[in-house]
Amino acid sequence: MPSLIRALALLPALFASIAYAVHPVEVRGQDFVNSVTNRRLMIVGVDYQPGGQGAYKPQSGDDALTDADICLRDAVIMQRLGVNTIRVYNVDPMLDHSMCASIFNAAGIYLIIDVNSPLPGESINREAPWTSYNSDYLSRVFGIVENFKGFPNTLGFFAANEVMNDLATAQFNPQYIRAVQRDLKNYIAKHSNRTIPVGYSAADVREILQDTWAYLQCAHDDDASSSDFFGLNSYSWCGSDATFQTSGYDGLVTTFNSSAVPVFYSEYGCNKVQPRTFTEVAALYGPQMTALSGGLVYEYSQEEADYGLVVLNSNGSVSLREDYENLQKQFNKLDVSLLETTNPSSTEIKAPECGSSLITAQAFSSNFTIPAICPGCQALIDGGIKNPQNGALVAVTKKQVDQAVYASNGQQIQNLTLSVVADDGSNKPGGETTSPSSTPSGTGTAPQPSETKKGAAGRTGGSALVWASLLVCALLW
Repeated sequence: MPSLIRALALLPALFASIAYAVHPVEVRGQDFVNSVTNRRLMIVGVDYQPGGQGAYKPQSGDDALTDADICLRDAVIMQRLGVNTIRVYNVDPMLDHSMCASIFNAAGIYLIIDVNSPLPGESINREAPWTSYNSDYLSRVFGIVENFKGFPNTLGFFAANEVMNDLATAQFNPQYIRAVQRDLKNYIAKHSNRTIPVGYSAADVREILQDTWAYLQCAHDDDASSSDFFGLNSYSWCGSDATFQTSGYDGLVTTFNSSAVPVFYSEYGCNKVQPRTFTEVAALYGPQMTALSGGLVYEYSQEEADYGLVVLNSNGSVSLREDYENLQKQFNKLDVSLLETTNPSSTEIKAPECGSSLITAQAFSSNFTIPAICPGCQALIDGGIKNPQNGALVAVTKKQVDQAVYASNGQQIQNLTLSVVADDGSNKPGGETTSPSSTPSGTGTAPQPSETKKGAAGRTGGSALVWASLLVCALLW
């Protein structure tokens, strides 16, 4: 009996560490809304793919969300930045992401997950989309849903990314993007205990942008193929001299002001002028752009394309770039209470019925006949995929970051610890600073450039099985 009493005494601490969770988000008109508090979620985010596309190697047994120590380190760094959402491009549906998803959940950070990958057969073939739309492809797509549907901080899934990049690719791809969205949404409806939004991430190609949005958001015979949200990869604001007008942001507001679904920047942060000062943040989250739902800065880690906010060093340490510190300053200026306010006129917007009158470019598809579901695919939707890897929240007890983190001037930042958010919201810009002028001197110095590499450190992990084992041991103790 004493051992049982001791075991029961452990349960409150165990479940308390799991209970902290962001609330699932719903789409209401052109807003993302917290399903419990009814506050608007304005995305203050970062794109997260350490190592870039080349680092996605399923045969290695890990991906961007499998290493608990790395996820803890990066979650804390992004929590201090003020981030509430990350986008992760390439994940393996067969791996366990429970610990990393739980860490980001505890940090108050939502996840938007791409269901595709750069590997053959794992995305829509823009040249001939009908060749890639098959049961093998959808099995992979549905595997991502199974893997992440159990996390309350899964904000949504990108069904595709930049499949269309000119008018030539806008002839047949729109129908197939909607087909994949339809299948995703129907699978979620049958196999998830909550609705999880599905959308598309578009290239900022102005000759097709308005038609892409209009085609994907419109309502069509109740077939569930429309986008729940629309992402835009835009790099038109370059340098501190850019303005709302010169960047073309004014045109984007005109285009999306009447959107019936949330529109946000799925990538932004032009790097033609360095270090980036991110003066576009004030505009993106300002009163002129309230029709949009924020954005995700490209990108967290420094890769070959030179967009990184931080440098990941070969010994596991992290060096913050000036870009990180400049972005942090801009986030700290945001009026969070204004961003969280919903407007009934925005949440009650309804999408127009699909029709050729919505399309402005003659070469853009106006065919709204969505392809019939692929052979064998309805059985997958009805019965579910075989042997799915189902993720679930697990306890997050480790909160102290082990790796060294350095400010841009080389000084080490001390006492980096995960701050678990209260069970009624998400992470917010909170006035944190890591600027060199206010960073205390540390005991270490930043690694030299020769010690850096593209990618994260080795794998460590955690699992709910560990807690189950501890509980069993306590019962037998």
